[in-house]
Amino acid sequence: MPKTEQQTTTKATAKKQSANTEFKSFEPYKPKRGEEYMNEKQREHFRGILLNWKSDLMQEVDRTVTHMKDEAANFPDPADRATQEEEFSLELRTRDRERKLIKKIDSTIERLNQDDYGFCDACGVEIGIKRLEARPTATLCIDCKTLDEIKEKQVLG
Repeated sequence: MPKTEQQTTTKATAKKQSANTEFKSFEPYKPKRGEEYMNEKQREHFRGILLNWKSDLMQEVDRTVTHMKDEAANFPDPADRATQEEEFSLELRTRDRERKLIKKIDSTIERLNQDDYGFCDACGVEIGIKRLEARPTATLCIDCKTLDEIKEKQVLG
């Protein structure tokens, strides 16, 4: 029995939310007074976040492959076939974005290994623990990122 468009949309939304919330399930780091920025303990904290996030994304890839194999059917009704193809297309597009994110996570882990993590690429200032917990792959401090977005908006209109 073919799925309705609402069931498909609800399922895709649930998958997206579960992937996003899994990344958020970590204990926030509480720096001690006078603690050096990006010390070994902090780097391990972020390494754990990044590795867990990557693992969750890889599990989503596996689920998508399994889902597409299990759900693949040749529906006689063209509308049902089109709905299934659209669902698969959306899933593949999402997985492609996640594949790019996995590459970004890998490069961030490499930065961690080279002790180059947590500092702005543009000005060299500390990015900040709370910003990195919100966006572990951040390479710019909030001020430089804001300027970058303003410049982009001016160029693109």
